[in-house]
Amino acid sequence: MSAARYDAIIIGGGHNGLVAAAYLARAGRKVLVLEKRPVVGGAAVTEEIFPGFKFSVFSYVVSLLRPEIIRDLDLPRHGLQILPLESTVTPLDNGDYLGSWSDPDESRRELSRHSPRDAEAMIQFGRLMQHMALAVKPILGMVPPDPASLSPSDLGGLLKLGSHFRSLGAERFHALFKLMTMSSADYLDEWFDFDPLKATKSASGIIGTFLGPRSPGSAYVLLHHYMGEIDGAFRAWGFQKGGTGAISNSIASAARAFGADIRTDAGVEKVIVKDGRATGVALSSGEEIAASLVVSCLDPRRTFTQLVDTKDLPGDLVEGVRRYKFRGSSGKVNLALDGLPDLTCLPGNGPHLRGAISISPNLAYLERAYDDAKYGDFSHRPYMDIILPSMLDPSMAPPGKHVMSIFVQYAPYHLASGTWPEKREALGDAVIETLSEYAPNLKKIILHRQVVTPWDLEQEFGLTEGNIFQGELTLDQLFFLRPVPGWAKYRTPIKNLYMCGACTHPGGGVMAASGRLAALEILKSSWM
Repeated sequence: MSAARYDAIIIGGGHNGLVAAAYLARAGRKVLVLEKRPVVGGAAVTEEIFPGFKFSVFSYVVSLLRPEIIRDLDLPRHGLQILPLESTVTPLDNGDYLGSWSDPDESRRELSRHSPRDAEAMIQFGRLMQHMALAVKPILGMVPPDPASLSPSDLGGLLKLGSHFRSLGAERFHALFKLMTMSSADYLDEWFDFDPLKATKSASGIIGTFLGPRSPGSAYVLLHHYMGEIDGAFRAWGFQKGGTGAISNSIASAARAFGADIRTDAGVEKVIVKDGRATGVALSSGEEIAASLVVSCLDPRRTFTQLVDTKDLPGDLVEGVRRYKFRGSSGKVNLALDGLPDLTCLPGNGPHLRGAISISPNLAYLERAYDDAKYGDFSHRPYMDIILPSMLDPSMAPPGKHVMSIFVQYAPYHLASGTWPEKREALGDAVIETLSEYAPNLKKIILHRQVVTPWDLEQEFGLTEGNIFQGELTLDQLFFLRPVPGWAKYRTPIKNLYMCGACTHPGGGVMAASGRLAALEILKSSWM
């Protein structure tokens, strides 16, 4: 292997790896990103699966992308253009619907049709959730201090954290504690009466987790997603023009502008370790590349049991990685359509087709969907979060045609019988059958479909067990416990080997905070 040519090698070209590369390159470091697939972006990619039809293959909306990253990397100059999703419509079993619109007054009138009391409560709830998201915001931007450590930096971090919680006041601190520990359904029960409203909101608490709406801890996931409504790009849930892959491409463009090199079709086989120090990587092609420092954007199982030899690691870390929970539970169905779906509850074209459609008619529906998964089957009547990207960006489909993105919960990675390659199309059938109950013309207008299972996410995107967050966002896997106690600061026991993926604090979603925080930690260290 030749003398060190790069200051840093980033393994994996997901959005976190690209952001880490951009920040390091901006600081003047010579950086190389190595991506196994032919395109960068990880699960945030746009691909033309069928001729003329472009899909955000898995990750499909954006809201959590940190404003400081957009600003620091000047992403709009590199193509970031987020189109707002201005509504959410939930079809109801009685043929009616519950709508939430961009105009707060219109949304309040809509909810008043179903429950005047809930319409009033929603004002207070929205205000509280905004306060809760603002309370969590500083935590998203800090390196988690280790409460078991006596180092000055950890003690200082704990003091800062304590001061932050103290500043919230008793009422908001208690509300935040409840959000961190309660189930989303129980939490929402304290606020609202109208079951479809509680179901639609609690659905945010189950996305990407092997939890039901009544499972303790799901309320935090609700908050994690709710933050996008008040603190994400343009303070809204949105769709990136060109699909989610265009977000990854804008970050990659910024990284290149700062001088970073990016190689695709370059899978890393292992991290080269000499005398307890990472000195480079070996590619699956046999090529070896030297670097002063290596950063893994992969999850802890792949990083610590595949890229490096476990004999180079302390036993408690290896055991912690073994216990780390992935439990992928999400699937995706992408449809190429010959026309628009015609909802029974809202017939014809309209603004509701430019927002999200949530199949979450009541809490019992969601809990039954979870029951299927608990016993090792996919949900035969699943929760679905649906958007029509071509309604926002016509370039996603040929003229007069459309693409439909259907996020599906639950599709558990571990099946009680059979394999995902055997059951993939059965999941697709269950999704189409269920959705056809609300849009009867759907089957007639489907030209093509792609079904993505957790197994596909693992095989194609390298997401262990198909978990879209590189590990569950449960209380025992957050903050200083993510991914493993004692190793939550992006460092590893191997000198000059760091981590920057969603398995590190603050977690998943198209947020990129992990990549930024890892890069800032690296730049504080004396690694040059």
